[in-house]
Order: sequence, then C-alpha cells, then structure tokens
Amino acid sequence: MGAKAEWRIFASLGFILVAITFTDASPKGPWDDSTFTSGALGLTGMVLLYLAWFRVTFERKGVVPTMDLWKDPEASSKLVMLTGIVILGIAYAIGRIDFFPEPAGLVLSLVGLLVTTNGVYVWLSTAGPLSSEEE
Repeated sequence: MGAKAEWRIFASLGFILVAITFTDASPKGPWDDSTFTSGALGLTGMVLLYLAWFRVTFERKGVVPTMDLWKDPEASSKLVMLTGIVILGIAYAIGRIDFFPEPAGLVLSLVGLLVTTNGVYVWLSTAGPLSSEEE
C-alpha cells in the first residue's frame, strides 16, 4: 500500500486525446461523422485527465473526492468554488471564439458547474448550515 497510484499514463493519454479534438485527424467511425469521433475522444481524454488529477491530488486510486480525503475541507472549498467560477468564465470566453470546437464551451461549462457544486457542498457541510457542529 506504500506505492502511489500511477497517474502519468492517464495524463499522457488524456492530453493526446484532448489535443486530437483541435485537429481534423479523427476518423469517421461507424457513425460516419468525424466530429462526433473527435468529441468522443475529447471527452475520454477529459475523463483520463480527471483520473490523473485525482491520483496526483489524493495519492490513491478512485473517482469521488469524498470529504474524508481533504486535508482542510473548509479552506479548500473556497478555492474549489473559485476554481469552478474561473472555469465557467473561461467556458464563456471559449464559447464565443471560433477557433475552438463548438461544444467546447458547453463541456467546460459542465466541468465548471460540477467543480463549483462540489465546492459549495463541501463548504455547506463544513462551515455552512449543513455542518455537524452544534452551537
């Protein structure tokens, strides 16, 4: 159990698959649409990048960042909420730029909302009205 979870393979493959979405190198696939293939590869790459982030951050295999894994959930929740809001701002900007694929803003909006919701939940559970501390 002393060995850390390997993350480099996930990160490498994730970056490659996300980078493919910015090229026209995707095959048409069985659905006869190369843009759908590109999007599917990009989403798979984002999942792999998330798994790599989880393994680096929590030094274990897993998917869900439960509160018992956080070192200081009350302070970290504010940073997570801020990160989610920044991602939402970037998603808004990317959605307005023609260089990026059309659904890029939508996908980033989803990521930003998930990050923000996670931060809000942790804050509510540690410092907000859902905390177990009795007054």
